[in-house]
Amino acid sequence: MRRLAPLLAGAVLLPLAGCNFAPPYHRPAMQVPASYQDAQPVASGAWKVATPDDAAPRGEWWRLFDDDELNALEARVESANQDIAAAVARYDEARAAVSAAQAQLFPTINANASGEREQNSKTVPNVYPKNLYNEYTYNADFSYELDLWGRVRNAVAQARALASASKADLATMDLDSHAELATDFFALRGDDTAISVLTQTVSADQKALTVVQNRFNNGDAAEGDLDQSQAQLADAQTQEADERSQRAAMEHAIAILVGASAAQFTIPPAPLKPADPGAIPVPAIDPGIPSELLERRPDVAAAERRVIAANANIGIARAAYFPTISLNALFGGQSASLGDLFAAPSRIWSFGPSISQPLFEGGALDAATATARAERAEAIADYRNTVLGAFRDVEDNLVTLQELQQENATAAIAAKDEQKAYNQAQNLYQGGVDTYLDVLVPQTNELQAQLTLANVEARRLETSVLLIKAVGGGWKG
Repeated sequence: MRRLAPLLAGAVLLPLAGCNFAPPYHRPAMQVPASYQDAQPVASGAWKVATPDDAAPRGEWWRLFDDDELNALEARVESANQDIAAAVARYDEARAAVSAAQAQLFPTINANASGEREQNSKTVPNVYPKNLYNEYTYNADFSYELDLWGRVRNAVAQARALASASKADLATMDLDSHAELATDFFALRGDDTAISVLTQTVSADQKALTVVQNRFNNGDAAEGDLDQSQAQLADAQTQEADERSQRAAMEHAIAILVGASAAQFTIPPAPLKPADPGAIPVPAIDPGIPSELLERRPDVAAAERRVIAANANIGIARAAYFPTISLNALFGGQSASLGDLFAAPSRIWSFGPSISQPLFEGGALDAATATARAERAEAIADYRNTVLGAFRDVEDNLVTLQELQQENATAAIAAKDEQKAYNQAQNLYQGGVDTYLDVLVPQTNELQAQLTLANVEARRLETSVLLIKAVGGGWKG
């Protein structure tokens, strides 16, 4: 075995100087704009852009909205969300695959032992010296593939890239889950606001119906006024019931995100409360510069690492054209007597290389290489598409947030003016100047204006969350 040691050491070191048939890797080229079209200056200290690193912590960015209920729900996502749990399991699988690939860099050593009593055929004379005998053996066998063409090294590189992609997928799932919870939460608060408006409207309509009923009983109102007032009340009640149904569905969606049973999960109602001069405050978010997005977005990082894995797979496919060379060794003992099994005369050993070279495979190797190249082309296209989608997400939410800011201002003015018009129409009707039809139109307009304002307020908060998600997360500085 002393003579074998230098040979075994050389076998381990030889592949380090071997070939590698994987093409040199370069990040796929992308045209990156210098800045976002719709980005607005953000006051210093309002927002800290995360360090350009897809593996960096995303931070508890939801605390920017200063909502204790949201903070409590977000805290439950990490430990209870089943999508994140599944992503963690996939990452563990990918890391195990790396360990399996790395194991091929080392020799395989097996220990074997057996003890048998054998009976040979008595009908074939002079072939076996004994018809009945014992056989005891033990051995340790060694096998090692010389990675001269980089097949194993590329398999390890591929596994590592896929594990890194899986880790980025986990970061993406984490960011997506927190963002989905926040958007659902603000949508639910929008429903709360709409329900509050409709509840007040139903109460006002009930009072209006009482007034109309009294006027009808006194002969001061037509039956048509009574019918219209009843219809207006029924319509408001229908809208309120529909909003409550939507809220329940949103509450159930949030329950799943925090790993709770929908039947046992509730969020107390709390309408959005606009601050003076009438707008819900949303955090000022600096999207940074587009080039940072390539490193901040975990889904972009995952897409690039899959390009790296596909590039390494080309090296694996090309290495298959060349012979597989392995070193094999065996040392042990064999004896018909257990007492002599470890004696020197019972010793057995062998050592030598083996080689396997494909001579004819019907084009299978060419097909495997073509497949690997096509898979890399597909991965590059997916990467570029992911980058383009990331830029689009930021631009979409930047422009939407700006437009919603303007919509909020005009919707607040409209709601206030419609309220004045409705109050005036009520006064004129109660004074006997107008018919109920003159009240009905301002009343409908006032309700619609209030619901529109509630919707815009909720959408502004939801879009702020989506912008944070689009830039890859962050935290307050």
